[in-house]
Formats: sequence, C-alpha cells, structure tokens
Amino acid sequence: MVKDRQQRRRYQSALRQDSARRTRQAIVAAAADLFVERGYAATSLTDIATAADVARPTVFAAFGSKPALLREVLDQALAGDDAPVPVADRPWFRPVWEAATPAAVLDAYAEVCTLIGGRAAPIFETVRRAADVVPAATELWETLQGNRRAGARMVVEHVRTLGPLRPGLDGERAVDVLWLLNDPAHFDALVRQRGWARDAFRDWLAGMMRDALLPAETSRSHGAPAAW
Repeated sequence: MVKDRQQRRRYQSALRQDSARRTRQAIVAAAADLFVERGYAATSLTDIATAADVARPTVFAAFGSKPALLREVLDQALAGDDAPVPVADRPWFRPVWEAATPAAVLDAYAEVCTLIGGRAAPIFETVRRAADVVPAATELWETLQGNRRAGARMVVEHVRTLGPLRPGLDGERAVDVLWLLNDPAHFDALVRQRGWARDAFRDWLAGMMRDALLPAETSRSHGAPAAW
C-alpha cells in the first residue's frame, strides 16, 4: 500500500507539473502575440490573461511581472522552446562547432541567425520600440545587445582557431562586424518586409559574413555566393 500511495503521489505531481507548464506556455504564446500586435506598453497583464483564458493572478503567479514575462517570451523565441539549454548548446547550433573551415563556420552561423530571425525578429522589434519609453525594456534591450555581441565574439574566436581573418582585420573589429550582421532586424527587413526567400537571405548573410571576415582566397571556398 505504501508503494501504491507513493506512485499515486508521483503521478499526481507529474500531472500538476504538466498542467502548470501548459498554462505557462499558453500565457507566453498569448503575450507574444499581443506584444507584437499592440506593443509592450499598450498590453496589460489582464489582456494577456484574457487571451490565454486564465485569471490575471495566474499570470502574475507564473511570471511575477510584465517585464519578466517579456523576457520569457524573448528567451523562448530565441531558443525555440522553454528548455533551460543555452543557445550555443542547442542541436541546431552544433554545425557551427563541427564546421571544419572558417567559411563553413560562418555559413553555419548564418543558418543559425536565419533560424533565430524567423522566430524572434518581431519580438526583437517590439523590445526595441518599448526601450524608448519603458525603463525595464531599456534594460532588456541593452542585455540583448550584449548577448548578441557575446555570441559574435564566440563565433569569431572559433573561426580564428581554424584560420586567419581578413588581412588588416583585428579580432575586436571582426566582433563588431559580426555583431552588426547577426541582428534579427536584417531578417525582418529583407524577408518579412521585402519578401526575400528564407534561403536567399541565408545565402546573402553567409556571403556578407565571409566577405567581411575572411581572406579573399577563402571567403568563397564554401557555400553559395552572396545574393543581392
């Protein structure tokens, strides 16, 4: 009987955890839609609760505040889910680490940037606009910029373990350039606004990265040429 009760408690606990996770995901999905559609400042926790079909206290209990919810929306857009796994450790980032040449690293990183842009470009733009008027969003926007630069540095350092950068380009300038190019705003402008095909954007971005960072004799050694 003791064993049966323990099994029943574990089962009930698992059900509660699953229900709580589904509730959190419904709130995140509703918040993402409303933040993008209406803007961060114009969206209230009550609006989000209504869209998620939960009570407002449920939203507050799950996330604590609207800025914390915005951060969670952004984190899940970047990662693709709510698992506590850093972007650089995700399976879809692995080709960057497994690439055998500098050009292949940048081609793989362009695919990563394209994937993230497809998921996160709208919420990035939402945070950027909110940062002009909401201090909490300003702090989040600054964190985003720092994280993008850290990601660019990580990739540049990996590239340099496999081969040289373009003559005259030092490591810090290379990080600056890759930080500029890994901005999801480029995906938003060219794919969402101008109608580029996803693969055309990826090939263009890869070509821009290779041309900017690598010696001429290696910048075209892997992948398709850049497309304008």
